[in-house]
Amino acid sequence: MSSLFDALEKHVSVRSYKSDPIPQEVLDQILNAATRASSSGNMQSYSIIVTTDTELKQKLYEPHFKQDMVLDAPAVVTFCADFHRMRRWLKLRNAADNFDNFMSFMIASIDAILASQNAALAAEGLGLGICYMGTTLASCGEIAKILECPEGVVPVVGFSLGYPNEKPELRDRLPLKALVHNNTYQKRTDAEIIAEYSQREIKGWERYMSQPHLKAAVEKNGIENLAQVYTQLKYTKASHEEYSNTVMACLKEQGFLA
Repeated sequence: MSSLFDALEKHVSVRSYKSDPIPQEVLDQILNAATRASSSGNMQSYSIIVTTDTELKQKLYEPHFKQDMVLDAPAVVTFCADFHRMRRWLKLRNAADNFDNFMSFMIASIDAILASQNAALAAEGLGLGICYMGTTLASCGEIAKILECPEGVVPVVGFSLGYPNEKPELRDRLPLKALVHNNTYQKRTDAEIIAEYSQREIKGWERYMSQPHLKAAVEKNGIENLAQVYTQLKYTKASHEEYSNTVMACLKEQGFLA
């Protein structure tokens, strides 16, 4: 039990990897752990695509926003919402197909995300490192084509996987009282919100100012605080609207939206 909590407390995102390949038996342990995750109705409406081929990783590089870890890590693991497999089984068994809708995509996405977290914990417990990539969902349509996903399959979450070649520092987390509500949701006062984000504002700003390329981006854009970093640099309204359109287009293409 203590080792589990150690792994949880020490989680960091690893972006630099050794070239050592991942032994198949180690990879199988990680993937088997993924399959033990909770799943809606035990349908396991997800699939896991493990990409180790150099040429395929090169194709994934651009839709993953040219993050070097896509090329450097021995494997890129993509977790997909997948009702393709089950819908085929239903047809073969003369059962109704009720899974061509947005609710089904949400069920499958949750299944995939739960499986991915099991895999991440197993990997870290075995001495490997991971870094989740939000670009999986942001570029789901393009990634689906590269990975040859059939109708009913949508990439939703993924991470790089390999043996760490760095020791990143632990990142701060919001205090528990900011995240946990007793019995019902308790809205915070403005003063409480400021207090709950106070350490995040300090640590996050220090991080941006400590890295020359991040500091340059902050100064170039006239950013004055961490909140503005999030909305004017990292997660702009325009980018989120674009990604929203990308996801909705992919869901329609893959048969989850009429």
